[in-house]
Order: sequence, then structure tokens, then C-alpha cells
Amino acid sequence: MSRNTLPVLAVLAILLYSHCKTAQPEAPWTDLFNGADLQGWDTYLGPKFIVRDTGGVRQDSVPVGLNTDPDGVFSVVSVDDEPAIRISGTGFGGISTTGEFENYHLRLQFKWGQLKSPPRDQGKMDSGVLYHAVGPHGADYGYWMRSQEFQIQEGDCADYWGVAGGLFDIPATLNADSAWVYDPKGQLQTFSADGPNGRHCIKNPDTEKPTGEWNTIDLYCSGDTAVHMVNGVVNMVLYRSRQSDEGRETPLVRGKIQLQSEGAEVYYRRIQVQAIERLPAGLGGIEESKN
Repeated sequence: MSRNTLPVLAVLAILLYSHCKTAQPEAPWTDLFNGADLQGWDTYLGPKFIVRDTGGVRQDSVPVGLNTDPDGVFSVVSVDDEPAIRISGTGFGGISTTGEFENYHLRLQFKWGQLKSPPRDQGKMDSGVLYHAVGPHGADYGYWMRSQEFQIQEGDCADYWGVAGGLFDIPATLNADSAWVYDPKGQLQTFSADGPNGRHCIKNPDTEKPTGEWNTIDLYCSGDTAVHMVNGVVNMVLYRSRQSDEGRETPLVRGKIQLQSEGAEVYYRRIQVQAIERLPAGLGGIEESKN
């Protein structure tokens, strides 16, 4: 070994020591579902849909309410030899965490059951992961809280919907059907219920598994940026999360997590959350903020 090698090794040792001292360990995962019961969750069901004798469906005038579930819409069952939350879909509403979250990575798995209920019995299997959920239950059509939606629907998983005043800016382009589709190279478009673009943006690409198989959902929320992922693939990056009240916009970066009941039987399991300081590197050209 030459004399010149020693100083170089010393510098490398110092740098390695410094890195080890400053590197922060990954935050632990917290289970949001204990596998035994619905502790840590609230249920909410809006007005029932009643099938008329002459056909068609009418909506009842009053909600079923908070933590009132006479028909067992929400329950804990064993599926594929593992505990899961079953949502029957026979009542519209949601099951929401009692706690609120900010700057986190949410991971869960879902798969579809077989039951479909009016008024969605002829449509696609439908549910959704609502995040940054705030304010009163039933704010959206009498069923869901104000929030940002990670769509869970057959063929449409990872789509965005703004719920009861939620807004996001998303890079997108119009497809042949004049619908907005996520495009990381596209111009930022604002999606809101009251805006010209509407409140829905389609994910890209489609990475959902066939109906009946388990899908893994990853949701990253860092500041006012969010990332939707299905089965390990980035499907959408969303910027400037906010909410609108009579035209006044304010940030929306913290809230509960709500799983929708929307006419379809669905199972959720392995629901975990992990605190993050920033979006992880390597998710596909994601920027913390985008002008």
C-alpha cells in the first residue's frame, strides 16, 4: 500500500462514519386493522336505497348514521386464510379511521367479492380509498366526507375524484373521448367539481389484476403532493392538494382515511401506514412540487 493511499482511505472512512451517524432509520409500520375487530374505525351509512315494487330505486330521506350498522355492511371475516375487512356494499357510506394522518405511506390490499347491490347492481364493482378526509360525514351526496379519492373500481383503480370540495392539480392530456388522462409530460390541469375540467382524472397505466385476485395499493402523501400506485406501478402523481369553500381555497394535507361502501362487495386487508419525511427516490420522475 502506498503512502498516498492512506489519506484517501481515511477520508472515505470519515465520510462513511458521517453517513452512518446522519442516516435516519425507516419509520416503523403501524397496523390500522388489527385482524380481530373494527377497533380504531368508525362506520357511517347514509340514506338507504329502497327498491320500488314497480321497479327502480328511491333514496330514503334520513341516513342510517354513525356507528350504526344493523345490516352488517362492515365486518371482519377470514378470506384466503387471513383476516380482512368485508364491505358488503349493500349500504352506501364508509368506514373511516378515528385518527388523522399527514405525510405518510399507506399500503393495503383489496380484492372484489361477488355481491352487487342497487342502484349499482348493473355497473362495475366500485369502492374507493378516500384520504385527507375531513369535516362531517355525508358531505358528498349524503355518504362520504370531504376528501381526495384513490378510486377503487373495476378497470379504473388509481383514478382521481375530488370529493365534496377536494381539488388537485394533475398533469394530464385529453384522450379520443375528450376525457382527461394522467400524463406526466402533460400540462397541469385543475380538477374540481366546479371547474371546467370536472373532478375526475383517469389513471395511466392500468395495472389492476383480474377480478378476484388481490391487488396491492400504495398511496404516498407528502406535503400537498400525492402518488397513486397499483401493484408496484405509479399510476398518477397529484399536486397542490386543497379544498374549496364557496370559492375560497385552502390546503388539504391532513385527515382521516375512509374506505367506501358503494354497491359492491369488497375485501380489504394488511392495512398499514408509515410516516415519511419526503417522497422516496425512484418513483418515476416525481417532483415534490410542480409549478
